[in-house]
Amino acid sequence: MKIPTEEQVLQIVYRAMDDLNPQLPAERRLEKSPDTPLFGRAGRLDSLGLVNLIVAIEQAVEDDLGATVTLADEKAMSQRSSPFRTAGILAAYVRARIEESAGGA
Repeated sequence: MKIPTEEQVLQIVYRAMDDLNPQLPAERRLEKSPDTPLFGRAGRLDSLGLVNLIVAIEQAVEDDLGATVTLADEKAMSQRSSPFRTAGILAAYVRARIEESAGGA
């Protein structure tokens, strides 16, 4: 499997955000920017919104890239800094998990 670029993974994250936005109140909708806060102190998502976003990203990675990744697991939760802080940080984390699943790590 070819490892996607960070930009390709960011586009997957943005599509998942587009899928989630209609379910969110207008003031909590997510902008397509690497700096968009997702979860945490400045984040726009509650825990259910975060779970929905993660599921959408995992499904898109499988559909688009044929890779199976699990984003919300012990590895994610044990990190000093959450990989769910912003869209850009999440995209980098998704790409790293794809590399791991391809045997690149």
